[in-house]
Amino acid sequence: MWWQYLLVFIGALLFDVVPFPFPPAFTIMVFLQIMFGLNIWVVIIVGVAGSILGRYILTLYIPLLAGRIFKRSKNEDVQFLGKKMKEKGWRSQIVIIAYSLLPLPTTPLFLAAGMAKIKALYIIPAFFIGKFTSDTIAVHLGKYAAEHVKNIIEEALSWKSITSLVVGLLLLGALLFVDWRSLIQKRKFQLKFKIWK
Repeated sequence: MWWQYLLVFIGALLFDVVPFPFPPAFTIMVFLQIMFGLNIWVVIIVGVAGSILGRYILTLYIPLLAGRIFKRSKNEDVQFLGKKMKEKGWRSQIVIIAYSLLPLPTTPLFLAAGMAKIKALYIIPAFFIGKFTSDTIAVHLGKYAAEHVKNIIEEALSWKSITSLVVGLLLLGALLFVDWRSLIQKRKFQLKFKIWK
């Protein structure tokens, strides 16, 4: 039975280690909890731990990947954004918690943190609070929804799930294509699409 919880951990880790918007980790948590009839609280704890480790690994490797695929100016721009974020102190922590509570992909948040070379310890405590809370709600709702399988299939292609994916892609696009330095320093909105090496 322990191996089933290991699947939850590995699944959540794999869902949250990728550098592009992917289905939220709670989807694999809900699926495995229903499939094996696992203890819901153990699934939440193990799944959130896997998710946090996945996001931590993402912040470690993304600076190397970003240095290879994005122009130096884009990396410097995102690093500038990260520096501004750190200057906000506790207000940034509140934003991270609030963002983690929303049903939006947190990939853009961790991409920005990794590219900006913000230490994971700065983001993960606030992320944990939001992630644990939102995943607890999602997994409990998933257990309830399992009793209504037809609705789940309909919801997979609902406006909510499609909107969540589109918003995640827009946030990722904003992170990559907005010239943050111009926006923050000069209050001038500019898009830069030539960010690749």
